[in-house]
Amino acid sequence: MKSLWFFDDVNLFKVLCPHKFKAYKANHDFDAYKKKDYIYFEEDSANKVYLIEKGKVKIGYYSEDGDEVVKAILTRGELFGETAILGESKREEFAQSIDNTTSICPIGVNTMHDLMRNNQTFSFKIYKVIGFKLKKLERRLQLLLFKDTKTRLVEFLNELCADYGYDCEKTGDKVIHHPYTQKDIASLIGTSRPTLNILLNELKEEKVIQFTRKEIRIHKNIA
Repeated sequence: MKSLWFFDDVNLFKVLCPHKFKAYKANHDFDAYKKKDYIYFEEDSANKVYLIEKGKVKIGYYSEDGDEVVKAILTRGELFGETAILGESKREEFAQSIDNTTSICPIGVNTMHDLMRNNQTFSFKIYKVIGFKLKKLERRLQLLLFKDTKTRLVEFLNELCADYGYDCEKTGDKVIHHPYTQKDIASLIGTSRPTLNILLNELKEEKVIQFTRKEIRIHKNIA
């Protein structure tokens, strides 16, 4: 399985979007968001789940000290707001577009429950997604709490490798083509962008990685 968000090589968006179901297609629209627009805030009513058609969405919350904590940065084909399916009545996080051309497929909780009730395979995929996401979030929070920044970065690179990586036939290196900016990565591992840049260059000098804006190469002897 190349990524947590793809099953049987089928993008979740293609499987779950109500546009694919005749009974819901006529009354279903996509919502467009610009960069920094919020899809929902903490404490908003949780009556929908969302699929990303295109763009990027940041999921996070604010600590008691007012610091922003980023839980995830999601891209095309990914699902969010899914805890509404499990009975959450109010949001415990915010969702914000971080791309100027984000397009979202909103699905009412009642619609989602109907689809799940009428399609066992569909229902299984949804619960599988939720389970994977909870495990991934738990692991990331443990890293933030108990590991130093460099360790968090290395663990994040391993995650990227699992989700987006492939083997280079010529060198045997792991090559990762990913959708994140350095700012995104810094937010996800709980550090500043300058610190991230220092750590990436340290790993480069140690001959662990090579990196460009959208590609990271983990050398064979390390991977």
